[in-house]
Amino acid sequence: MNFELPPDLQALREQVREFVDDLVIPAERAIVEEDRAGDDSTLRSLQAQARDADLWVPHLPAEYGGKGLGPLGMCALFREMGRSPVGARAFNCDAPDQGNMDLLLRAASPSIRERWLTPLVDASITSAFAMTEPAPGAGADPSNLRTTAKKVGDHWSIAGHKWYTTGGGKASFLIVMARTSDDPREGATMFVVDRHAEGVEHVRDLDTMAEPLLAHREGEFRFDDVRVGDEAVLGRVGEGFRLAQARLVPARLTHCMRWLGWADRALELCRWYLGSRKSFGKELGRHQMMQQKIADAALDIHAGNLMTMHCAWMLQRGEDKAARPYSSMAKRHVAQALCRILDDCIQMHGGLGFSDDLPFAQWYRFARASRIADGPDEVHTMVIARDWFRGRLNLLV
Repeated sequence: MNFELPPDLQALREQVREFVDDLVIPAERAIVEEDRAGDDSTLRSLQAQARDADLWVPHLPAEYGGKGLGPLGMCALFREMGRSPVGARAFNCDAPDQGNMDLLLRAASPSIRERWLTPLVDASITSAFAMTEPAPGAGADPSNLRTTAKKVGDHWSIAGHKWYTTGGGKASFLIVMARTSDDPREGATMFVVDRHAEGVEHVRDLDTMAEPLLAHREGEFRFDDVRVGDEAVLGRVGEGFRLAQARLVPARLTHCMRWLGWADRALELCRWYLGSRKSFGKELGRHQMMQQKIADAALDIHAGNLMTMHCAWMLQRGEDKAARPYSSMAKRHVAQALCRILDDCIQMHGGLGFSDDLPFAQWYRFARASRIADGPDEVHTMVIARDWFRGRLNLLV
């Protein structure tokens, strides 16, 4: 068991950390304000600098301009990118595009890769993943999938209703999960659909607890006889559920990586105030209740980091199926930890923390979705308990 990163990866991690601290974080406010106005000038400038620094899409293979990092390498870098809510986008490593790139590499036909993957890697377009449906459709339980795809002659006809399709409103293409049979295991298929194809209706972007930011706008769509050819099928017909797991397990983990960097930065921002603000005769940081919150946050971050690294190590060894419950453990723990830490950061700063003079209140509104996205806490709890009862979960690894 070796917790040291290889020297080249450690150097790369430090380079990403420096880029985020020196360039991304000072530009956060400008990026948010420009995004509200429909502009992305500052973001595009940062992305150009990331390319020049050879830090663009490092998770991808070298033939796509990346560094071919495995899950462990992604852990090292994504934690640093995650220190800013806009950090991953500067390197073109944000959700949902990052997970969609991996899925296209894994399962797309050559024509689909040429048409959509290359410009997605270049950030000249964005993408979205359309799986979640309003009730009674698929949410945490994918077996409720209602959107259908039927073979009609030489094409498929897709019909259905989706929402929480993150970034869908401005996406160039959607990856759509649709039911192609009643088979409980092989009844779903993924299709790559042109966002502007006939029959695709962008109903609205949902108003949510968090202010819309960059691609994190939740789109609602209707599909009415949307026609695609066989080349639009990802993998094989009936492989949708398997591909969803192949995408979601690493995606949950990459979320955890970014959230850990975010939580760590939030905790760092407390140090000055707790060391300088006096109350009841001494600095806040000398009060035991404050120390309890700091210690709990430190434990949460460290435990989440170890869970994430362990699961990434399993994925790097090709143990995708065995890693599933461990990804649920990491995702549930880190999502809850992020929300707890931000809530405590607000509390420790009192009225200042509740104001927008500090970022905690705004960050909390974004972070609260972490306990729902990519599986709510309750589903991950069920998975962990189920695999423990089946004897599949070794807790003392």
